[in-house]
Amino acid sequence: MGSAEKPAGEASTHFGFERVALSEKQARVDDVFRSVAKRYDVMNDLMSGGLHRAWKSNLVAMLRPPRNRPFRHLDVAGGTADVAFRVLEAGGRETHVTVLDINEAMLGVGAERAGDRFTGRIDFVTANAEALPLPRGTFDAYTIAFGIRNVPRIEVALAEAYRVLKPGGRFLCLEFSKVDLPVLDRIYDAYSFHVIPRLGARVAGDSESYRYLVESIRKFPTPGRFAGMIEAAGFSRVSHRPLTGGIVAIHSGWKIA
Repeated sequence: MGSAEKPAGEASTHFGFERVALSEKQARVDDVFRSVAKRYDVMNDLMSGGLHRAWKSNLVAMLRPPRNRPFRHLDVAGGTADVAFRVLEAGGRETHVTVLDINEAMLGVGAERAGDRFTGRIDFVTANAEALPLPRGTFDAYTIAFGIRNVPRIEVALAEAYRVLKPGGRFLCLEFSKVDLPVLDRIYDAYSFHVIPRLGARVAGDSESYRYLVESIRKFPTPGRFAGMIEAAGFSRVSHRPLTGGIVAIHSGWKIA
């Protein structure tokens, strides 16, 4: 697919394979997730064959929330609270999770799913990952799962993650990556571009949103380049762990001081 011309006189970025004004991307991403919110978790199961559950479990296993002391956790782009529930179940009674998302429709699904579970241990905040309305040095850990590639200015979101973490805090990002197994890469491409949009049309009534989500994966930085961005934000001991042949990776960094 080709790219549109860069908008004249304004910084631009990608929206899938399309070039758009930087100021325009967030609203278009919001439209995507507003459209798919009600069927988002069902589509995750269908698209990944349920693998997203194992990937998120790996993320929380790396996080290892403690069971015997207070632990404040921030899950950004956490919408439907899938990761938040896992963190709360793995941690102790003094584990508290703030689920933050810019999209109110996604947060509404998460709050509805939470119901009366975890009362006093979970809250939902509508906010932008690039401008967290949270004090410096507040959280023990920060996760973002399948969300950072949708942020218009990734480097700004990473700087905000660093700011709100306590010294010794950990950043973990679960994101689609680059398939590194021959044959699997071709199968994955064919499945992504031909099957997933059709699933989106049939299940969520929206093929274009899922076409964007597939394209956004291909535009995300390589693991090495993304690691460099995490380091540039101030994090130390940066690493990444590929899963399922590189379909996804978990990126890790620590705020040492």
